[in-house]
Formats: sequence, C-alpha cells, structure tokens
Amino acid sequence: MNKRVSFYTFGCRLNQSETASLENSFEKQGYDVVDIKKDTDIVVINTCTVTHGGDADTRRMVHRVNRLHPKARIALVGCQAQVQKEQLSHLPNVSWIVGNERKMDLVNVLIENPDPLFPAVITPTINREPFVLPVPAIDRQHRRANLKIQDGCDFFCSFCEIPYARGRARSRVFDDILLEANALVEAGHQELILTGINIGTYQHGTKTMLDVIQELTGIKGLVRIRISSIEPTTIPQAIFDHMKKGKLCRYLHVPLQAGHDDILKEMARKYTLEEFSEFINLAQKSVNNICIGTDVIVGFPGETNAHFDHTVAFLTEAPVHYFHVFSYSPRQMAKSRLKETLPAGIITKRSQVLRELSERKRRVFYESMSGQTIDVLFEEHVNGYWVGLTDNYVRVKLKASANYFNKILPVRLTSCAGQSMIGEMV
Repeated sequence: MNKRVSFYTFGCRLNQSETASLENSFEKQGYDVVDIKKDTDIVVINTCTVTHGGDADTRRMVHRVNRLHPKARIALVGCQAQVQKEQLSHLPNVSWIVGNERKMDLVNVLIENPDPLFPAVITPTINREPFVLPVPAIDRQHRRANLKIQDGCDFFCSFCEIPYARGRARSRVFDDILLEANALVEAGHQELILTGINIGTYQHGTKTMLDVIQELTGIKGLVRIRISSIEPTTIPQAIFDHMKKGKLCRYLHVPLQAGHDDILKEMARKYTLEEFSEFINLAQKSVNNICIGTDVIVGFPGETNAHFDHTVAFLTEAPVHYFHVFSYSPRQMAKSRLKETLPAGIITKRSQVLRELSERKRRVFYESMSGQTIDVLFEEHVNGYWVGLTDNYVRVKLKASANYFNKILPVRLTSCAGQSMIGEMV
C-alpha cells in the first residue's frame, strides 16, 4: 500500500502554487495524495507568517491534525518554518521543519530523513540565484492556476519580515515559466495568475514581467492572464496596452497599506500618497471597467485618529473598488522604529469602518456593470448556482442546471446580490 500524504495551505497565492507543485512531486514518487479529512500517514502544512494570526493558525492546525490523525507525522514547511523553527519544534508529532530554500524538494527531504526521533530542522540560507521548478503546479482545487514567476523581496518595509522568511528577490528562469504555463494549459487551466512575492521586479537576463505576459499571450488555449498583488512602484504603464488588446485581465491589486504620507514614510514604503493616487487614476482612465483592489494595514504604530481619517477619506474618493484590511501585527524581524502598538479595541473599530467601506465600494462597482454582457469563467456549483469570475474580478452567480464547469460563457449581469452579481445567459 502506498503511503498517503495530505496538504493544507495557509497564506498567499504563492503558497497555493507551491502546494500544487508539491502534491504532484509526491505523486511522482508513488505517494497517494488524499484529502486531509481522510486517513493519512503524513500531513504537510504550508505555513504563513505575515501576521500573528498566521502564526496562531499553524499551531491550531497542528492540534487539529493530531486530533484527526494521532498517528500521522507532520511536516511544517515555508515561511513560518524558516523564521520560527525553535517555536515550531515543540509542537506534537512534528517530524520535519523545512524552510523555503528546500521546501520544493520536500519529497527528497523526507527520503533523507525518513523517521527522525526529533524534528528534522532544515532551514539553510536562501539562494539568490534564478530558479526552476521541476514539477508543474497543476491545481487540483482551482480552475484558475497560479504560475510562480518570482520569489523573495528587497524592499524591507518596516512592518514585514518576508525578506527574511522568503529571502532576497530572485526570478524564475524565463523558459521554465513557459514550460509550466504550457503544462497548466494542457491540464485544462484557461486562466493563469502570475504570482510571487514582488512580481513587478521580475528580471531574468533581459526579460521582464512584460516579456512574460507577451509570451504567455501566444499560448493556444490560454484565455486569460491575471496579475496577482503587485507593488505600485513596479508597474510599467505599458501594461495597460496588454489589458486593452491582449489576454491580460482588466484587474490590478496594488497594496496601499496606509492613506497618509507620515505613516507611509514610517512603513518605509517607496511612494507618496500623491504618487499612488496618480497611478491608480491613470489606470482607471486607461482601461475601461478596470477593477482595482488594495491592502490596508490598520493600527500601525503612530497611527493617530487624523491619520486614519485621512485614509478613510482617500479610499472613499479614490478609484479603488475593494480592499483587504489587516490589523497591524508586530513581527520579530521587521524593522519598525516605532514599537508601541495601538489598543486592540481601536484597531478593531477602525478595521470595521474600512471593511464596511470596502463592501459599499465593491457594490457600487458591481452595480456599474449591471446590464453589461461579459464573459465569465465558471468554477463551481453552489446551492443551484454556477459561480465564476469575469476578467475584471466580478463574481457572478448563474442559476442553471447544465454543467458549466470550467467553461467561459457570455453572461448578462442583471443585479447585485451581496458580494456577487446575478447573471443570465444571453
């Protein structure tokens, strides 16, 4: 009987992409990849350490696995494993702690350390050289596949320890990106999402992110290319031409983090609020019906009522259609000069204000699309509705009994229902 392995992923799209690749690498070595709810021998938890909440999620998941599968061995891999190996080594039934340098070689790590008496801790220094991925990240869970093109970051924002957890910026070998992209399309993925830690800094030889987009555009069977989160100072304006006449989705997720220059400076961000505003206004004018999302951190040390009110005012008026709201979380390796954090109650109230504003702005954007006919990639069937996304990130629900799984179909958008639009076939 083959050994059984299960996977659980926390965090970003990059982690999702890497888990998909790991699943395929274990299958190639003869393992049976099974759902984590089923009997299993090994559980791989791909960790996140962006916030304190991510750290706590790992601990809770380890305890859950021990309740479900008391005999299973646990491998903790990725960002939290890289920077918190001592804390993780005390968790029950954890046999392997593997950082980001060897995470993608996990199946061989387990061959080298098959039955350790104590946790095998493997967190070597992360290499800065261009990299390849030997196994495509064909995704079992999603129809829109993540395509890793870059890793690491050199920006060192003062709230973030990702440069320590992921290493310095490095890019994937250009031809290796194309090899995986073709494999993903052959496996049935019609949309690929370019992902990494700081993808706008992609550089392999003379090739940039624009070259990646241009080459992917030529792949037969690939209908959409989407950019995941991208830093505002790294986006070339030529990207708008690809959105208007190519396969690149009319969508940008551009982290703001704070709506006041005082806080942006303390965060060591590389732009002013005016520069951010100029860019997103240009995007709005350049691409019809583009969807722009952002990230905001609430409660950064030194954030006053006036700073927060300025953030709210800016996000109310700016052409930003939704935002992810994060509570500030002190990170051990981050370089913030200001250590005093705001009371949790204030952070909670401010976060709620922004989340409600985000919901209102998303609804306004959705309602602006009412009456339009637009292609939707359908991904799942839920409660009698087929659910999918437009290229500009509008979630659409369509009442239908036919099988529309992984099909791209023209749909007329009729009304807004919560966080989705209702559609009808044309």
